[in-house]
Amino acid sequence: MPLLETPRLQLRWLSADDGPFILALLNEPSFIRNIGDRGVRTLDAARDYIEAGPMASYARHGFGLYLVELTAMRTAIGICGILKRDELPEPDLGFAFLPGYWSQGYARESAAAVKDYARDVLRMARLLAIVNPANFSSIRLLEKLGFALTSVTQLTPDAATVNLYTCKLTP
Repeated sequence: MPLLETPRLQLRWLSADDGPFILALLNEPSFIRNIGDRGVRTLDAARDYIEAGPMASYARHGFGLYLVELTAMRTAIGICGILKRDELPEPDLGFAFLPGYWSQGYARESAAAVKDYARDVLRMARLLAIVNPANFSSIRLLEKLGFALTSVTQLTPDAATVNLYTCKLTP
């Protein structure tokens, strides 16, 4: 059952049944380059990733990463949602899509729906986002959604540098 719907997309909670899709997405070279290698190489590891990540977040915070599907065909094309990382003071927007669905407005459509959900349903005042400084497409998307560059940071001492963006959700 969808949590969010847009004209072309449905966003819903991930489940263990989404393991094959998550396995494919997390092993895309673009995901590894821009987000990081999660070390998920088997279907069982993908299911464990879903359970320990998104599903645990739904239980703990009431939000997490959601599966993004094309409404007409129920085809999984990406993930988009809200994460709460220990390293950041507030929740952040996250998204990743299979390359075959880039440059068609799906990331923007789903991220805008998640941003509205954070403001209208979850009553968040601000939403953060982190992005690889070389990921110009994601940076442009965040800026179109009203996010502004706040700082350059590292989430942990041994982590790569990321750009930290902030978006005020309340007027």
